[in-house]
Amino acid sequence: MVRIFVVPLQAMRHSRLLLSSIIMLLLSSCSVSRHAAVVEYPAIKEGYSHKGILEECFYECTVKGPRERRMLVYLPADYYDTEERYPVLYLLHGAQGNETSWIDKGDLLQNIDSLMAHGLMKSCIVVLPNTNQHNSDQDYGKSRIKGALEAFFENDGMVEYAFVSDVVGKVDDTYRTIPEKSARAIAGLSIGALQSIHITANHPDMFDYVGLFSPMVHPVPRPSAHCAFYRKLKVRHKVQFATAPQLYWVMIGRTDFFYPRMIAYHNYLERNAYEHEYRTTRGGHQWYNWEDYSILFMQRLWGN
Repeated sequence: MVRIFVVPLQAMRHSRLLLSSIIMLLLSSCSVSRHAAVVEYPAIKEGYSHKGILEECFYECTVKGPRERRMLVYLPADYYDTEERYPVLYLLHGAQGNETSWIDKGDLLQNIDSLMAHGLMKSCIVVLPNTNQHNSDQDYGKSRIKGALEAFFENDGMVEYAFVSDVVGKVDDTYRTIPEKSARAIAGLSIGALQSIHITANHPDMFDYVGLFSPMVHPVPRPSAHCAFYRKLKVRHKVQFATAPQLYWVMIGRTDFFYPRMIAYHNYLERNAYEHEYRTTRGGHQWYNWEDYSILFMQRLWGN
C-alpha cells in the first residue's frame, strides 16, 4: 500500500513554532558504566540547556581510512538512573556536514527534548555518526567537513559497507539498546538519505524504520574495493520489501533539484508495490525542510 501526502510545511520554519502547531493538533539488562565523555556543546550553550545527555563516542574503523571516528550520542535524561533498554535512531548528515550538523543547523536537541516532553516521541537513543569518506587520519582531521562536490563524487561505499559493524556494533556494545530490527531506525538528508537507502537494502534485517529526506537517489561511486555496495539495488530491494520495514518514509520539497529523480524513485517503488509513504512539501534542498521532516519522522517511530 502506498500513502501519498502533500504537506505545506515551509511556512513553519522555526522548530518551536512547528512543535507548537503539532502539539496543538495532536494533544485534544543491567546498567552499564559511562563509556564516553559528556559533551558541553557550544552551539546550544546560549539560550538553551538541553535536558538529555549528549556524549561523544569514538569507534575503530574496520576498513581503509582513519583509524578512529567520532559520533555524538543523545541519551534520555534519566539514562544512567535506570536499567531500561532503548530503541535507537541513527541520523545521517549530508554533503558539507558531519556528526554535528543536525545539532548546529537542525535544532535537533531542542526538538527531541520537546517531542519527548510532550509525549510525541518515545524515549530513545539518537546517534549522529560521521559518514564522510576519508582516506586517512590526516584527511579525517577532527571530523573535517567535505565540500559538496567532494562529497558527491567520493562516495565509494567504504563507510556504508562498515556502518553496521562499526557504528551499530559499537552502539550496541556500549549502550543499553534493544538490538533488534523493530527497535532500529535510520534516516538521513541528501547523501545521508542515499546512504540510508543502500545501508538498509544491504542489511534488510537491521532497520524497521527508514527516513529519506530530499534523497540523492542515484550515486556516483568512485572505483574502490567497496563500490559494489551501491550495485544491484533492485535485487536487494526485492529482499528488503519481502518483509517490508514498518515505515519507509520519503520527503522532499517540490523545488528541490533532486525532485525529478525522486519522482522516478517513488514511481519505481509504487510499480513494485513496495510499501512506503511519500510526502512533498514546499521549498527546496534546505535545512528548514530537513528539520521539519525530522520532527515529523521522529513522531512515527516505535509504533507511534
